[in-house]
Amino acid sequence: MTTMRSIKRAGWCGPYTAALLALGHYLKQADYRFTTVTPATHARINQRAGNELGSTLTDLFGWNRVFAESAVESHLFSLMLDADILERSERGWRSKLRAATLNGELYFHSAYPTAAVDSVFFGPDSYRFAALLEQELDNCSLPPQRVVDIGCGAGPGALTVAKRLPAAEVIAADINPSALVLCRTNTALAAVGNVTCCESNLLHEVNGEFDLIIANPPYLVDADQRAYRHGGGALGGALSLAIAEAALGRLRSGGTLMLYSGSVIVNGDDALLHEIERLLEAWPQVEWRYRELDPDIFGEELEHGPYTIADRIAAVALTLTRRG
Repeated sequence: MTTMRSIKRAGWCGPYTAALLALGHYLKQADYRFTTVTPATHARINQRAGNELGSTLTDLFGWNRVFAESAVESHLFSLMLDADILERSERGWRSKLRAATLNGELYFHSAYPTAAVDSVFFGPDSYRFAALLEQELDNCSLPPQRVVDIGCGAGPGALTVAKRLPAAEVIAADINPSALVLCRTNTALAAVGNVTCCESNLLHEVNGEFDLIIANPPYLVDADQRAYRHGGGALGGALSLAIAEAALGRLRSGGTLMLYSGSVIVNGDDALLHEIERLLEAWPQVEWRYRELDPDIFGEELEHGPYTIADRIAAVALTLTRRG
């Protein structure tokens, strides 16, 4: 079975510090707003003439542009220095973290490009995942009391649920220590008190059963097998399948899995759906629904590796509920 793999530490892996939290509060007080786009779009925007250097907050923390110390407020530069997120470049300075906003909250995540093996990704999938959770939670007859987010990353799933369900216990689990540092920071910035961060490979280090399990795992085939991006298997769906299998054994009666993932469509066939159908043949007591949320994402991947045989990559959602 493919599970979330151990990773070598690389890139930014700084501690949770008061300085990073202070920087987050500075950005929130400045009414910072930024919607993080796909890496391909990010590259296109930064390649436009005039975008080589930055000076505004969105330049520094959204578009992650190089900037001169003289171009920013001295207090901001000091906060970044204290938080240990500054790195020198040939033309000035650059932040080792970015910041995105979603539903009024701020999320620190990894710098662009997300090349390190322990990068903490945040992008369009994060927004789609949060929207899916909000929609599905509206349909819950009984509010979940115990929730776990498998592969929490920067925390958008866990925080979305925790804010909607303030009485619930929410566990944010990830195998990546850098993700947990940022998830803890983002949780503190949101002033959410019902989220606990936990280092875990799938649910191996998490005890008990759950009313709700959520996950937005990596689903691409990555040649470097970076943990935030590599989904395993021939087409990237192995980790999503492993999460569904793990959830089936840990859901309480009436408990639900909400899985947001991606699936490769080859000659009109959905590879992940076929695997899910085979898995659930042994679970007649499970009610489930599988659907496409977006028919065409990460189109640039179709030019590389195993995706040269694919029609498209779709964003998909699996919702399953254990009855008995």
